[in-house]
Amino acid sequence: MKILMVTPYLPYPLHSGGQTRSYNLIKHLSQKHQITLFSFIRTPEENRYIKNLSPYCKKIKTFIRGKTWDVKKVLFAILTPYPFLIANYYSRQLKQAIGKELAENKYDLVHIECFYLMPNVPKTKTPKILVDQTIEYEVYRHYTKTLPWYFAPLKILYYFDVLKIFFWEKRFWQTADQTCAVSEDDQKLMKKHCPKTKLEVVKNGVSVEQFIKRKHRKTSRPTILFGVANFKWMQNREGVDILLRDVWPKIKEKVPKAKLWIIGRHAPEFYGQFDQDKDIVVKEADEAAYFYQKAWVLVAPIRSGGGSRTKFFEAMASRLPIVTTFEGIEGIKIKKNQEAIIVNTNDQLAKAAIGLIKNPKKMAEIGKKAQSLVIKKYSWQESAEELDRVYKKVAGKRQPGNITRN
Repeated sequence: MKILMVTPYLPYPLHSGGQTRSYNLIKHLSQKHQITLFSFIRTPEENRYIKNLSPYCKKIKTFIRGKTWDVKKVLFAILTPYPFLIANYYSRQLKQAIGKELAENKYDLVHIECFYLMPNVPKTKTPKILVDQTIEYEVYRHYTKTLPWYFAPLKILYYFDVLKIFFWEKRFWQTADQTCAVSEDDQKLMKKHCPKTKLEVVKNGVSVEQFIKRKHRKTSRPTILFGVANFKWMQNREGVDILLRDVWPKIKEKVPKAKLWIIGRHAPEFYGQFDQDKDIVVKEADEAAYFYQKAWVLVAPIRSGGGSRTKFFEAMASRLPIVTTFEGIEGIKIKKNQEAIIVNTNDQLAKAAIGLIKNPKKMAEIGKKAQSLVIKKYSWQESAEELDRVYKKVAGKRQPGNITRN
């Protein structure tokens, strides 16, 4: 089939869970389908990565998104019914390009990653598949709720914007020809809000072959890793803030030789001041597998649910035991305290991590079971097959058509 895929980022380099997801799905789907990719980029320099996607795409076009806090975007959010999240990704240039592409070429379907791109897709007879990588209104509602007291005057504005996200996210779930969640937990919540909407699940996964082969030995000192992550994402920053404030000091007290790694995209930007501590390492990651294989325990005090976390799948494939919360493990079907340690409080996170550090046998046992789980259920190959079935189901319902003018 001919697929037009629209993403809010160029799916390379693999600096975020979304980029990793899209890259691997495109890689596997290209074996069966012809994919045209339209993506946002921040700067023209990112076009150098197109060569990494060219083997899997018939055509690639990029569009500059620009700065997040742009006056025009803020005014757009204030003066229109759309929330700031949609305003940040709305582009007349992209909308016109999609309309032109659909008018000049017959596609079997349009695949849109993330609901906030939907206003960029003109009315069309070509079926639309929307994949929501996380439930955005839940993420932003949690963020607004946890803002410090001195942000109180802005909370009313923030909550109003969250209501707009909630309205449009539900609306686009309902108006797409097919909406997909990335986990059964997300599917249930989406079904609760939109009971008549047909929802499929296309799981997140992991490139098992990239992480399963052990290339690096564990560090000599007990090392705690939050997970190789993108720290522009507010959930990750909240998790590291909790780890540094409430969990790490307790671990360090009981395990004086312990080290903490804060690794990933934009880590030095947000946490560079902690790198002066000889027991804390803050840096970008060239190779994620290196850190997952050398660390002893992954500790992630995630307090906001939604989606499923690529860093967890990569850690599990690397046999790195995970200690996290119930919100953190959402979207991954595990047996509690067998394939990961799941607890409620920050004290329990610290105690669980300390317990694993002092029990290497238990660490190895959990890591082995976690790896076995992702090999069986969470490979990108399986995720691509799930999406392929959705493609065939949707394309079989309607014939591809040209764009219809408003």
